[in-house]
Amino acid sequence: MSVTSPIADSAEYRPGAGTEAPLASAADVTPILDVRGLSISFRGRDGITHVTRDVSFTVAPGERVGVVGESGCGKSVTGLSLLRLLPERTAIIKGEIRFNGRDLMSMRPREVRALRGRDISMIFQEPMTALDPVFTVGQQLIETLRTHYPTPRSEARQRAIQALTDVGIPSPETRVDEYPHQFSGGMRQRVMIAMALICKPKLIIADEPTTALDVTVQAQIIDLLKELSENTGTALLFITHDLGVVAETCSRMITMYAGEVVESSPVDDVLRQPRHPYTSGLLRSLPRLSDRGGRLPFIPGRVPSPSAMPDGCRFQARCPYSGDGCERHQAMVDINQARHARCHKATELKLEGAV
Repeated sequence: MSVTSPIADSAEYRPGAGTEAPLASAADVTPILDVRGLSISFRGRDGITHVTRDVSFTVAPGERVGVVGESGCGKSVTGLSLLRLLPERTAIIKGEIRFNGRDLMSMRPREVRALRGRDISMIFQEPMTALDPVFTVGQQLIETLRTHYPTPRSEARQRAIQALTDVGIPSPETRVDEYPHQFSGGMRQRVMIAMALICKPKLIIADEPTTALDVTVQAQIIDLLKELSENTGTALLFITHDLGVVAETCSRMITMYAGEVVESSPVDDVLRQPRHPYTSGLLRSLPRLSDRGGRLPFIPGRVPSPSAMPDGCRFQARCPYSGDGCERHQAMVDINQARHARCHKATELKLEGAV
């Protein structure tokens, strides 16, 4: 895994039996997104494969939350499940997903479609596969807007041009009539951001939106997302493997490992002193200029396969601090109101961070 160096109306919810309390957001306010006990499995030829287990977290209005972890940890599948984009025939989703007090899991498909793009938008990892190649970017922006709001076509076109202007695309009056293949990778990603923002949603789920971009364009997209979130008050759930992006963009970080949330903490706190050995391992693997010529630390081993998850701590086989008690299932430990870690040694270990 490659990472870059970091820049230093809701109804009350009563938890059901067997689920953990949601992890508190940084701001002590009613969350716009409340995920509790989310477990995702898939039916296959060899039976049912469990991908995530008891994932719980919240996102406050206007908050920017980063979800990090190695490939295969369950980040993207969690993001897709929030908008019910997983295949219904094979996916088994259990738990609660509440948005603005409404339970998304109990909604009819028609109600979920009305929510997508209007109140919750998603920026996908590869814009070329997310954009339709046979329609101009303007047509796709206009369709997104008019699907949710009865807007005259001439006004919708002006809104589309303004959306392209807002994300920094030059000559938007001309480029609105061009096709996705006429845009560079960075510009296509800007179109995706414009499409996500055109209906002024309350929450954007960004699934590794900078992975396929070069470093310069990546920095521009990160700054753009941060600026737009600050200016519009839109909450951002940023799914990425890049800790540097989270350090620069987000106020809180959620670490996932092997389908579980293993730590949730304000970004500044976790950079100084992580509370889970896996988070510490990720932070120690960041390249440092002071270690020039030295050996880059790494986490030995691999993420366990979903079909062969260990019974106890899922990180035990790779953890340098494993010992008695690690063979048991690890519950979330509340370190304080804003910090939580899935490790029975969370309050004892003095782990190295990135600062």
